[in-house]
Amino acid sequence: MKNKRRTFTKKFKLKVILEALKERSTVKELCQKYELHPNQISKWKQDFLDKAEDVMDFTSTKKDQEEEFKEQEKLYSKIGQLQMEIDYLKKSCPD
Repeated sequence: MKNKRRTFTKKFKLKVILEALKERSTVKELCQKYELHPNQISKWKQDFLDKAEDVMDFTSTKKDQEEEFKEQEKLYSKIGQLQMEIDYLKKSCPD
């Protein structure tokens, strides 16, 4: 009989990651406590740290999104105007 892979909730992973970041316990102690492999804890921790910069960049992202939205609205307006001109020219020019 094959062993099924264990799945972990985000909440559980975050709990393990935060304990690993606090460094109050060694990775070996965390492995024993949560019955995990050291590589798993290291991978979760590294993934968390890699994505942390994106989380902290939320203020400039909102400003960028507003600017992109304004630019997008301007472009949609221009597209609409050009489409109206095309339709007018198609009607006015004989084939």
